[in-house]
Amino acid sequence: MSLPQKVNLVEVGPRDGLQNEAQPISVDAKVRLVDDLTAAGLSHIEVGSFVSAKWVPQMAGSAQVFERIQRREGVIYSALAPNLRGFEDALAAGVREVAVFAAATEGFSQRNLNCSIGESLERFAPVIEAARMHGVRVRGYVSCVLGCPYEGSVSPEQVATVANQLHAMGCYEISLGDTIGTGTPGATRALINAVAAQIPRGKLAGHFHDTYGQALVNIYASLEEGIQVFDSSVAGLGGCPYAKGASGNVATEDVLYMLQGLGIE
Repeated sequence: MSLPQKVNLVEVGPRDGLQNEAQPISVDAKVRLVDDLTAAGLSHIEVGSFVSAKWVPQMAGSAQVFERIQRREGVIYSALAPNLRGFEDALAAGVREVAVFAAATEGFSQRNLNCSIGESLERFAPVIEAARMHGVRVRGYVSCVLGCPYEGSVSPEQVATVANQLHAMGCYEISLGDTIGTGTPGATRALINAVAAQIPRGKLAGHFHDTYGQALVNIYASLEEGIQVFDSSVAGLGGCPYAKGASGNVATEDVLYMLQGLGIE
């Protein structure tokens, strides 16, 4: 399959990248990071998360960050908003795109969201409905698509079921997350084909971690399978606080270097 001519990157460093940092990060530092990413030319930046500061303390102050960043026309500034309270806070902060997240395994869902997969989807329903009423777009994440720290291997069909439910609920795009970075190119291709049997490839994105140095080759395999949107994090910041052993996200600059080498815009 020929490679796409153009790819979109979703910069997740300010949210997914910082959420697992051990030391407190000031609102000033977060604003500076987002503004620098805007100046660098990123077209979609996930700025923060409207969740309980008790559970994810690094995301405290997201509303203030949104108030202070220098927004550029044409750039999407999104936030994670997994429940109705979070969505309402995001809306008040001027957020026009939010994300919700589910897991592909019950084990990860219980430890990350303290509920089953089915219950998590029920929680998202009012968020997606409220977003629709306010003209806010919703992006969906699925975690542990190529491996789970609690259950091991994950079947592509299992991922496809969860992804299809999020898409059917109204998520305009589904980001498939290799949360612990255990995926390989062959497994990535099998996953994409399984999910694409239920959701158009143009509605899918890839989110890869570099735990075993597989992120770029998995992105290349995804490109060959027609995927044109990828999440990345500046300097490879981040991991998942609920996934032991998950190292950084794939670095934005590494993805850009590879894409430029391939002649992809």
